[in-house]
Amino acid sequence: MSLARHVDPDAIIKTLREHPHDAKRHHIHTGASTSHSTPYSTRYASRQEISKFKIPAEGAPADVVHQLLKDELDLDGKPNLNLASFVGTYMETEAEKLMVENLSKNMSDADEYPAMMQMHSRCVSIISHLWGVQKGETAIGTATTGSSEAIHLGGLAMKRRWQEKRMAEGKDTSKPNIIMGSNAQVALEKFARYFEVESRILNVSVKSQYRLDPELVKQNIDENTIGIFVIMGSTYTGHYEPVEEISKVLDEYEEETGIDIPIHVDAASGGFIAPFTYAHAGGPKWNFELPRVKSINTSGHKFGLVYAGVGWIIWRDEKLLPKHLIFELHYLGGTEESYTLNFSRPGAQIIAQYYNLIHLGFSGFRAIMENCLTNARLLSKALESTGWYVCVSDIHRKKGEFSFKGIGEKVYGSEDETSADYNAGLPVVAFRLSDTFKKEYPHVKQESVSTLLRARQYIIPNYPLPPGEEKTEILRVVVRESMSLDLLDRLISDICAVTQTIMDTDAIDLAAFAPGPSSVEHAHSTQFHDNKNRHKAKHPKEHGVYRTVC
Repeated sequence: MSLARHVDPDAIIKTLREHPHDAKRHHIHTGASTSHSTPYSTRYASRQEISKFKIPAEGAPADVVHQLLKDELDLDGKPNLNLASFVGTYMETEAEKLMVENLSKNMSDADEYPAMMQMHSRCVSIISHLWGVQKGETAIGTATTGSSEAIHLGGLAMKRRWQEKRMAEGKDTSKPNIIMGSNAQVALEKFARYFEVESRILNVSVKSQYRLDPELVKQNIDENTIGIFVIMGSTYTGHYEPVEEISKVLDEYEEETGIDIPIHVDAASGGFIAPFTYAHAGGPKWNFELPRVKSINTSGHKFGLVYAGVGWIIWRDEKLLPKHLIFELHYLGGTEESYTLNFSRPGAQIIAQYYNLIHLGFSGFRAIMENCLTNARLLSKALESTGWYVCVSDIHRKKGEFSFKGIGEKVYGSEDETSADYNAGLPVVAFRLSDTFKKEYPHVKQESVSTLLRARQYIIPNYPLPPGEEKTEILRVVVRESMSLDLLDRLISDICAVTQTIMDTDAIDLAAFAPGPSSVEHAHSTQFHDNKNRHKAKHPKEHGVYRTVC
């Protein structure tokens, strides 16, 4: 067998283009950029690339650019098979039509678009009531570009309230800290880093069910703690964190010390699930029914069923939003109060959110969320019944049970069962290869399952659990509204087929299923490190919150 060298496709193309016999033909079809029969009869079909890194001196016909970009985007994955993401990929035709009709409307122009702003106010009111706003309190809130912005706004309000109280008491304000679990999504740590707050990131464990541990909270709070970030739906495993239990810890701490520490609930996903499902939050309270919960955020573009670009944050009472953080704007035709990190932002998503709330109503949202949980339970039970996999998530286990009892467990439950019969959580299936499988096939790397499923167009990530349990790697599927029973059946079959392929493959051949290298363009445009070289990162996951897919 002859030796072979690595081929650099960029170098080959460059050489071909610089061939002396071809040099004179580079611009032979220059006139075709404005006169052509089809997009593929122009010079861009074979003679010249579209400009990638500098604006071209001359433009190109609209139909040509449209077709070329469309062709390049065919290389993307299919949104509905992106099972890594919580972000919705389906909306009804009527909702899409409303969005297209209002794409040009800017949320910052309140005076110009009063009807849209009324819909914004109605959404805030509707969501406030879903989250248990109390009589005698005037809830206040705003749409954001997503939960990341909303979390930052909630954190800033807590920091400002803490500063104002400390200054009034003549105390030092230079060392604020905030508590969160190591399972927190990166937006929470971003708040702390960007706004100069010490982040006290507490490890999760099997014992704490991969959630923020109330006992660790008790050990780490002090007079400089501006608040606690509590998550209603971990991006890793879908578990709801024990908001009420943490609230009780803070109640006891206040009784002992007189220090009042608030809670902000990050309900990026759970904010549109817990209010509607029969399981709710599993029994305990999580929302404004708890006096210590001062603000809550959610993502409208996750289980609020809107396309990407909208989040929500609501404070239980307007007095909790420090006046110092509110800006009055007078230059757009009227006077508007603003408390956002962004200014101009799309208004179409707010209209779509209102459409969903009115069109679906409570019963429609409940039906969708119950369907998601039902399908997530079916996937979980099917995976465990193979004996090859064990689920780290718990929504498929009977309420109060948190361990796998063997492949003898029933896959199907009774026809009249609901989420209330099971542990509460997000419709997330986090699973790993079973200990028995790993003992029998020690050469198999779990990431090979993810890679082979990607070849079948599914995007299912494989990554370590948060610091504290990072030795365990999981595969994760988010069951969204668009995961039909037919698609679920195919997914289960494909996971089983891929696993069987891996079982029948030896260690040498299995190495071919490792993730491939990043593209040249990606490597040049980012500080990317593949899994093999992740130790070279400036801030590896061991030193902070692991960057999960969201």
